[in-house]
Amino acid sequence: MAAEVMRRSAADNRYFHPDFHGSLSAGLDFVAGRWGAGAVREYLRRFALRYYAPLRAEIGRRGLAAIRDWIERVYREEGGTVDLALKGDQLSVRVPECPAVRHMRRAGYRVSDHFVETTTTVYEALCEGTPFVFELEEYDLATGRTAFGFRRRP
Repeated sequence: MAAEVMRRSAADNRYFHPDFHGSLSAGLDFVAGRWGAGAVREYLRRFALRYYAPLRAEIGRRGLAAIRDWIERVYREEGGTVDLALKGDQLSVRVPECPAVRHMRRAGYRVSDHFVETTTTVYEALCEGTPFVFELEEYDLATGRTAFGFRRRP
């Protein structure tokens, strides 16, 4: 009998990692409990500066359209809904419910009080060294509902 060989790579699979968010939330609580809220922000900032270096370079080339396209892709991959409006030098973002927070609540994970930093600190770091700034308008810890924006620095 001939053997069948199946070849697959990670790229063949749908991107999906909802339990990562539960682990991240627990990690944020650990760091905050051990070293304080400032350490949470510094960890996320350092991570974002390195991990998102290619996106930051793209922001330098394409401006807010790069951020818009990236956010749109992330929410599509995460199974979330996002409303984006890019007008000139301003990008407005509204998220009715964060898919990560929704998953954590359904799975029984605790949502860290510091989870908002995965939005604020990460997006602030994305803007470091670019002509843009991030501004959080609204955040609801219970649902992850948020409104925020990016605009050109004065």
